[in-house]
Amino acid sequence: MRTGLIIGTGTALSALMISPAFAAPGDPGRDKVVAAISADHDPAIERLRDWIKLPTIANMGINHMEGAEYMRKLALEAGFQQAKIVKTSGVPGVFATLDAGAKDTLAIYFMYDVKHYEPKEWSSPPLEGRIVDRPGEGKALIGRGAVNQKGPETAFLTALRAFKTAGVRLPVNLVFVAEGEEEIASPNFSQVVTQPDVKAALEKRSGSSSPRRDNRSMARRPCFSGPRARSSCS
Repeated sequence: MRTGLIIGTGTALSALMISPAFAAPGDPGRDKVVAAISADHDPAIERLRDWIKLPTIANMGINHMEGAEYMRKLALEAGFQQAKIVKTSGVPGVFATLDAGAKDTLAIYFMYDVKHYEPKEWSSPPLEGRIVDRPGEGKALIGRGAVNQKGPETAFLTALRAFKTAGVRLPVNLVFVAEGEEEIASPNFSQVVTQPDVKAALEKRSGSSSPRRDNRSMARRPCFSGPRARSSCS
């Protein structure tokens, strides 16, 4: 379990450390951040388990506002300086920013909703986040959303939190947008990214990314477009 988290969080760390000055192995700042990630292993697992206990299911009216509020809380705890809930015609979105005083800005996409689940179809309770031994794989955390998408997103937030804990300045500014309707094809996400303050922040970005278990960037995501970067589309 420990190895899996370190690898996953290391991938998130690589996404953040896009500046060569910060990314070089042996850099004191990098070493401090990696040490902070390792020290935060067990609390990070508990944060993931707590998040799994709160499923937002868009088409069933389950935990719409609660999910958005929890997503906002996680963003602030990870180091975003401001985060707010953005109302839509459906499930709310979340918008947050982190100004590191850097030259470049990276846009980050999250989803906080999950698909419906039938407990009887699961080998362990879907909202428990139970850690089990899987033959040929080792330890695994089982729960609705653990892979898609709360696990990879927790890894990213853990890496970001480590910068704050280690007192290391992030090499990029961050603009964060999250939705709670990805599992129903994002019908109202455009209402989030076209809000004047959200749109203005996104237009400053140099690139876009989304934590994923397969490390694909912005795969299957709605378009972001701006003067400094090509559009990232589905």
